[in-house]
Amino acid sequence: MLLARCTHEGREFLGLVEGEEVQEISGDPLRVPFAQLTADPAALAAGLPRHPLAAVELLPPVVPGTFYAAGFNYKAHNRHHEELGYDPVKVGDRPEVGYRAQSALVGHGADIVKPQGVEGRFETEAEVVAVFGATLRHATREQAIDSVFGWTIGNDVSAREWQHADRTFYRAKNADTFKPMGPWIQTDVDPLASTTTVSRNGRLDAQFATGDMIFDPYDFIVEMTKYITIHPGDVLWMGADGNTPMAVGDVIDIEISGIGTLTNTVVGEAADTHTERTRS
Repeated sequence: MLLARCTHEGREFLGLVEGEEVQEISGDPLRVPFAQLTADPAALAAGLPRHPLAAVELLPPVVPGTFYAAGFNYKAHNRHHEELGYDPVKVGDRPEVGYRAQSALVGHGADIVKPQGVEGRFETEAEVVAVFGATLRHATREQAIDSVFGWTIGNDVSAREWQHADRTFYRAKNADTFKPMGPWIQTDVDPLASTTTVSRNGRLDAQFATGDMIFDPYDFIVEMTKYITIHPGDVLWMGADGNTPMAVGDVIDIEISGIGTLTNTVVGEAADTHTERTRS
């Protein structure tokens, strides 16, 4: 099953992607009814319209209550660090998770906006993303496996000079539009048997075995739930094998076999960008 969160003519809805069409289903698009979908997705579509896939805008397929990120989780990533003259990252003896900002999320087809102040390395990292469908604490490995509702794709955008200059990742990894996610949730795939491919402007840039991780998703879930309660709709980004440089004008395609392709274009921030202050 492919579950998408869409807009069409100004209205948000959940949809099942079937070939080149999207079948609307009932449910609040801000909180995916995972249990209902698993039980009888067809019943949720009764009497609702279908749309051409090309006619809808695909939003991030879920709005997570908590956005977890594995960070460094592929040994091959150190090879890229060394090629760039950086010290290798020490590999820990247990999985440790970090956090990212919901506000950085955008969907398939949305622009990645490169802020005016970004200089130096501006990069993308291709990541498989676990979407949780259960509430979980103190999980066994079997419970961890069962807790994942499905999988999507993440584009982890990073401004490296900011990353090294700041004490936190607040702008280097969490600036607006720095976390494209989508195009949908795939419930019927084993991502540990998938291949991740990154293309820039239609040309292959990187390819790696998605499952070639230091710690797999279920290792993370078992460790996380010793201390943290996971909730339906939370997401866990699983890290990347390496980095792809980006520039304004580039089109980035991240394909994970069995899931789909996430596509985004890099644009420059407009000089007159501003936000009006509103009062409640």
